[in-house]
Amino acid sequence: MTDGITTLSKAASPLRSAAALQIGNERFQNALARRPQATPPIWLMRQAGRYHQHYQALRAKHSFMDLCKQAELAAEVALGPVLDFDFDAAILFSDLLFPLEALGMGLEYTDQGPQLEWKLDPKSVSSLRSVDDAWPHLLFQGESMRATRERLPLDRSLIGFIGGPWTLFVYAVEGTHKGSLNESKKLLSLFPKFCGTIVPLLARNIELQLSNGAEIVMIFDTAAGELSPGLFSAEVVPELQRLTATNGSRIGYYSKGTQPAHLAHPLFREGVLSGIGIDHRWDLMAACKTVSGGFVQGNFDQSLLLSERSELERHLRAFLEPMIAARPPGWICGLGHGVLPKTPEDNVRLFVDTVREVMQ
Repeated sequence: MTDGITTLSKAASPLRSAAALQIGNERFQNALARRPQATPPIWLMRQAGRYHQHYQALRAKHSFMDLCKQAELAAEVALGPVLDFDFDAAILFSDLLFPLEALGMGLEYTDQGPQLEWKLDPKSVSSLRSVDDAWPHLLFQGESMRATRERLPLDRSLIGFIGGPWTLFVYAVEGTHKGSLNESKKLLSLFPKFCGTIVPLLARNIELQLSNGAEIVMIFDTAAGELSPGLFSAEVVPELQRLTATNGSRIGYYSKGTQPAHLAHPLFREGVLSGIGIDHRWDLMAACKTVSGGFVQGNFDQSLLLSERSELERHLRAFLEPMIAARPPGWICGLGHGVLPKTPEDNVRLFVDTVREVMQ
């Protein structure tokens, strides 16, 4: 076993049985199928990350790249918070930028964040590898998914993910997804050509993750909210339709900063996809009523997890109050975005315990 893997995780590794009739979490699978239930499943984006001592201990011994690319280490990182906080689902531990590395753009993780070797522009786009040449560089994610499913308790679900085509385009052009994305918008005419390569590569990646244990694969589009609803509909939605034409019912979509007008298309509202994730700017009850098929994941403000315990509990109970009577089918309880690095572990535990106490 790779060093850095904890005794806790070894002891908790589930026994595999040929008699096991079901793999996955009942609450999570009820939410995917929109079956009514009292208590929602709980899954937080970035639940495996810098706030967690389990991750910190592993990171002290291994590079971030090794944690992502060595299957046993990736499985250990993903498993840690599930065992510690009793989440209903784990998510593949990886990074959404690896398809850009696979396409030949290089990738290094530094104290300043991820760094690509070169940026995408009208000249450099021709330097991208073909899908067939890029594909072998993503196979490690299938190994990590398989290792995670093998070690995950049978009664927990497993989620895969990829970056959205628009968000990957933004990273390729700007090296970040922060700010007003001026360069990306100036190069919008380049987006379809980029998608001619990235979309089929991502589609293969989705199939890889699904075939190795993922119950659903999330598309994370963290840069989508910087586009107007009109541009989003005209430029991004057609590429998402291509990407989800196969396996759409097993694909979810999360976008940061988008408004209801962005997600008015039937793709997001009528059960074409498995469901959507919403950030904390949305009204949760309104979203649950609007989406007629699939799950709605979200959307407690992640910054409030940094509050004093009494304040957090007050905010959380207020957030849950409208859900007590409604108990909308398809709700996956989570945050508006990922767990922030300095979040106290006790507050994450309080979040899980309070949701299950209030919604039992």
